[in-house]
Amino acid sequence: MEYDFIIVGAGSAGCVLANRLSASGYHRVLVVEAGGRDVSPWIKVPVGFAKTYYHPKYNYMYYSAEETALANRKMYAPRGKVQGGSGSINAMIYVRGQPSDFDDWERAGNDGWNYASLLPYFKKLEEHPAGDTEYHSRQGKIGITPLKDAAHPICQSYLQAAHKLGYPLNDDFNGASIEGAGIYEANIRNGQRDSSNTAYLKPALSRSNLELKRVSQVEKVIFNEDRKAVGVEYHVEGVRTSVRASREVIICAGAVDSPKLLQLSGVGDTDLLARHRIKPAAYLPAVGQNLQDHLAVSFYYRANRKTLNDDFASFWAKAKAGLQYLVNRSGPLGMSVNQAGGFFKGNEQEAFPNIQLYFNPMSYQIPSNPNAKLSPEPYSGFLMAFNSCRPSSRGTVDIASSDPADPPIIRPNYFTTQRDIDEAIQGTKLIRKLMATQELQAITEAEVFPGNAVDDEESMVEYFRANAGSIYHLCGTCRMGPNPDDAVVDSRLRVHGVKGLRVIDASIFPNITSGNLNAPVMMVAEKGAGLVLDDHAI
Repeated sequence: MEYDFIIVGAGSAGCVLANRLSASGYHRVLVVEAGGRDVSPWIKVPVGFAKTYYHPKYNYMYYSAEETALANRKMYAPRGKVQGGSGSINAMIYVRGQPSDFDDWERAGNDGWNYASLLPYFKKLEEHPAGDTEYHSRQGKIGITPLKDAAHPICQSYLQAAHKLGYPLNDDFNGASIEGAGIYEANIRNGQRDSSNTAYLKPALSRSNLELKRVSQVEKVIFNEDRKAVGVEYHVEGVRTSVRASREVIICAGAVDSPKLLQLSGVGDTDLLARHRIKPAAYLPAVGQNLQDHLAVSFYYRANRKTLNDDFASFWAKAKAGLQYLVNRSGPLGMSVNQAGGFFKGNEQEAFPNIQLYFNPMSYQIPSNPNAKLSPEPYSGFLMAFNSCRPSSRGTVDIASSDPADPPIIRPNYFTTQRDIDEAIQGTKLIRKLMATQELQAITEAEVFPGNAVDDEESMVEYFRANAGSIYHLCGTCRMGPNPDDAVVDSRLRVHGVKGLRVIDASIFPNITSGNLNAPVMMVAEKGAGLVLDDHAI
């Protein structure tokens, strides 16, 4: 069967594209997704990401190669393998980033990708309670919930501490400015996850011109003799089959699997392809380069009052929270645990906020064993964490072999620049400065970890090396730019050197954005859908 458009991946970007490209009823659209249905109730419940964190049915559960600068640890890189992609298993914090992030995209040679030009696409996403304003809209599809009305009471102690130190209090990180301390927004509607899957794809599946194939792993893009993408080959239930696209193939497989698929299809560095005996379709050395991610470290505190740890501490506490959620979809189960935080300048010389902070009214260790549960600490506690907004380390994603079943080799090269090391020190000092205030001391019994072991800049860096982990914001591996020597797609998201092929997902980011990535990924898909439709006007 032939389709007009084939979309590879029903993740945060692919779901948006599926809706927009099929909306007219004119184009026949196929979405091919490696994962299955989003049937688990834990995908709907906001705190349910703890249950899918190490679940192979819904998660690729990738790991990096050993990271030399992080004590030779292999870093966990969860990626959604389910309808909705990583948008079905993430923590739902909704942050656009700051204008300078996107202005830098345009400065890198991508006309039309500055913040002022992208703001309409951000607004197009949202059904925001603020209504139609300069920065928001109530006309979009994604339900946005400001968490401030239901945030845990100890978040107020954090806000008071920041205010006491002279930091601005920010009611809207997606408004006029990102700087300051505040309570995050989340893509939650009526106490349930509202992803691009629920808001875009599912309503569109009733259209006769849109089809979704699940549990179907795309293994390569098919090119004709003119180097035009004309279809894909995929694997389902032990059988390989192919489908054709008369107009375009659009890869939306994410920052790990989009470059992997390009390389398996013969688009990439010729030396890499030759090593794995893959016939080249186009020489594009930037495929899999420019990998970026946010790397964070946490500090743990014992509180002298109840926190979310207590709400999940026992069977009866969990039962109470569950009953509250069943009655009116509220309470601890109806929110993200990442509630408060903000964006700060690490010192007075910084031109823009360069440190993102999380203040979580719950403390938990990320288990290294996939069979272990992600559970709160066995005491009333909270944590503070930080990451650099725009880390400067760059990594790679490369295929491990010509076998599509083999996971790719992910080498983030974390913490390999002096800038990133300096910001680790800035972030640690910021947390310690906040924790020294009377407002936070009043709710704190002790810093459980790292405590007195971290008391100077050298120990700050060593603590970061030994304990930092990804926040799972991988991007940049199919970089957008005008030069095929160092970029993969042009400003219209068309893959250099071939025809009929685009990449539309986090992999096209020229530079990582400040904050959580899900909102900018969906924005890229909204703009990308417009570009595709413009190029194939009826």
